[in-house]
Amino acid sequence: MTKEKERKETVTGEIIAFLGKGTSFKGVITYDGTVRIDGNVDGEIITKGSLVVGESAEIKAEIEVGSLVCGGSINGNIVAFEKIQLIAPAIVTGTIKTPILVIEEGVRFNGTVDMGKSPSHAAPENHPTEKEGE
Repeated sequence: MTKEKERKETVTGEIIAFLGKGTSFKGVITYDGTVRIDGNVDGEIITKGSLVVGESAEIKAEIEVGSLVCGGSINGNIVAFEKIQLIAPAIVTGTIKTPILVIEEGVRFNGTVDMGKSPSHAAPENHPTEKEGE
């Protein structure tokens, strides 16, 4: 399988909106579905859907998504509820929080990662019990 075909298969759903190269947006983006960004964004991106960041994209934002595929530049904190895939030549600076993280060779990542605990593997909480009459 070619890398391009593999990358296309990582994003589910039809792209409903596109911010092209040379286009800038400042503010909050909220949507359902899949959006591709190849331009510049400064602000916040919030969705339960998917975000595709192209190689020419430069994003300075707080990002909260269902899933993310990034080949461009992101400066900011990212929370993905399903998965984050960083593909070369991505440059990401910030904190990543996601249950699944895939980093391709050639990606530059500067920051911290929190992959948390999946609910089925979480340790049971230890609560002391009190006996009546003590």
